Amino acid sequence: MVALGRRVVAALCFVVISFGLGPEWAAAQPAAPASPSVENVHRGEAFDCDRQAILAMAGNFNVTFDFTETVAFAADYALKEPKLSGGHEIVRVIEDRGDFISLQHLLVVGPDDAPIVVKHWRQDWRYEPARVLVFLGGNAWGWREVARDSRAGAWSQTVYQVDDAPRYGGVGRWSHLQGISQWEPGREWRPLPRRDATTRNDYHAIDAVNRHVITANGWVHEQDNTKLRLAGEPTALVREIGVNTYRRFEAFPIAAAEQYWAATKDYWAAVRAEWSKIENDNPHFAIRLVGEPEALYMPLLEIAGEIEAGRLAQELAMERARAVMAQYLTTEVGALAGRLQ
Repeated sequence: MVALGRRVVAALCFVVISFGLGPEWAAAQPAAPASPSVENVHRGEAFDCDRQAILAMAGNFNVTFDFTETVAFAADYALKEPKLSGGHEIVRVIEDRGDFISLQHLLVVGPDDAPIVVKHWRQDWRYEPARVLVFLGGNAWGWREVARDSRAGAWSQTVYQVDDAPRYGGVGRWSHLQGISQWEPGREWRPLPRRDATTRNDYHAIDAVNRHVITANGWVHEQDNTKLRLAGEPTALVREIGVNTYRRFEAFPIAAAEQYWAATKDYWAAVRAEWSKIENDNPHFAIRLVGEPEALYMPLLEIAGEIEAGRLAQELAMERARAVMAQYLTTEVGALAGRLQ
């Protein structure tokens, strides 16, 4: 009877979170990996609702990325033109241990008859975390302890970039009020997004409020960003609003992304394990690159491409991947000013 009650609660949360979506949508969603530990870590109705909200971000989507600078703080700064882009993306549950959920994003761009699959970002969710990995500025990251009262009922979200290197993390609570499921942490630093890191060098980090909201036809990632100069005391350059909209959509080459992931998932699992070892063995670490770390992530993506093409075996691939990572990683973080040079 207790197990049945838990399933009913989860089903009710799912109805609230996915209101407006019919049975055809539910049948089309990829099944999450088996998770026998979910019942063991059950912590009540709120926990079940939180899990359903996180899992609702999996699926197939048409995505728009919309960023607009709004308020300049430097006297000589002129607001940049808004940046609007988009594409198609699949999001898959690659791990579910009940109190830990990992979602992998794969971007599909180009014409339908010749799609290009790009391994995109990853988001890891952990319930009541004792610590969270945060961005320190200057391509460095470190652990921050989470106080017991701050972690109670909360989830951390840690975001990783295309090569599974970390980007940023934060801790917040899901709320399910007024028919809206949303998660919002406190302000946290994050590295420059690629859209700016490849085109400008007038700021060093983003101080962001990061909100995830489940909608009737998908979900939205809202951002309230302040672009910071970190030379000397942190100084605000300009404020920016970001709205990334994920609308459920099936009319694109989903199979191409699934084929890529089937061919390369073991390699990427090994890469994730390597990053996890680095994170867990060190209180802080850094990438010895200034700005966009293309020299690190491009070789790792190219290795995955060779695996997909059948030209490279897994063992040799990981030897090469570890050599690339070792070339640029350091545990000697040093002062922020030195990392900005």
